[in-house]
Amino acid sequence: MACAETPETSDSVRGCALLRSKRAVVAETDHKVMIFDGKMTRPDRSDGWQGRRVPAMNWALPDPLSTTPPPPPPQQQQPRILFSFPKRLALRVTSEYDSESSVFLHKVSCKLLDGLAKLKLSFRNDWKGEVAEPRLAFVSRHLSLHYDVEEQSALLHSAFDVGPRLHLKAEHDVKAQQGVMSLVADLAEPGYALELSSPVPTVGLPRATLKFPLGEVSLEERGGGSEENDEELSFIPTISLPSNALSVALKRRFSPSSKLSYWYNFDTDYWSAVYKHTYGKDFKFKAGYDLEARVGWASLWVGDEVGKAKTAPMKMKVQFMLQVPQDDINSSLLMFRVKKRWDI
Repeated sequence: MACAETPETSDSVRGCALLRSKRAVVAETDHKVMIFDGKMTRPDRSDGWQGRRVPAMNWALPDPLSTTPPPPPPQQQQPRILFSFPKRLALRVTSEYDSESSVFLHKVSCKLLDGLAKLKLSFRNDWKGEVAEPRLAFVSRHLSLHYDVEEQSALLHSAFDVGPRLHLKAEHDVKAQQGVMSLVADLAEPGYALELSSPVPTVGLPRATLKFPLGEVSLEERGGGSEENDEELSFIPTISLPSNALSVALKRRFSPSSKLSYWYNFDTDYWSAVYKHTYGKDFKFKAGYDLEARVGWASLWVGDEVGKAKTAPMKMKVQFMLQVPQDDINSSLLMFRVKKRWDI
């Protein structure tokens, strides 16, 4: 149904019924609205109505009840996998060369059981390619097994928590039938612990060590010897039986980066001294003298000496060492050691 407004009606538009025709067109001017089926005319301000034909427009409204959602895309069927190959294990290879012995040391390791355990292989070889000292190791949190292929011996390590503050550690050499057992008790205060360790089979009294934040104090039956340590000064007297030879070790820390160690034997008057100084975490300088060997030496470590190669720059550690015999300075020897790790 069409709705039109004639010139006799008011100039303001009151409304219009909804047009259901698919070709209804609305033409609007400043004062009049004209509705036609299929065409629209616009008035001219000076001459009145001068119409011109305008293309028809489709104003039909879609029926929301009749609209249907588009069909879902066809699902691609995943092919069935009858057999899948296991993921390749990530290998870590570390090689070390010592110029003094002209021997390479290689270590290969990989993680197993989603990182819960680790398998290790180590061996040495010389310039001729001969392999020596092959060793296998299976390492986990509570149990570790180290096997020497040439010696056909196994070394077991285990560690368990007996209670919230009590820990048990054990080490056993299967071939030698010897081992060490330790019991560690965490005391009430943080950083304090008491450790009792004894060889198996038991020989003498166990070694007692009291650990505290500033250091530790150890008492050990070593023919009447004892050991006292703290953060800055360590004094270790030793008496050897049955000769009753007395020796003493003294360690003095001057700063967190410098330390001096001194050892003296009262029976032979031999002594040795070592000075250490670290520059950051990647450089360490050491120098010392041994009266019994009559040799002075100095070494420089690039990379943490006791740390692993993976934490060193470029995963490589280098040591340079100079030995100067006191009796023949011309026979001084410069040696180096290189340790490199690759992740494959």
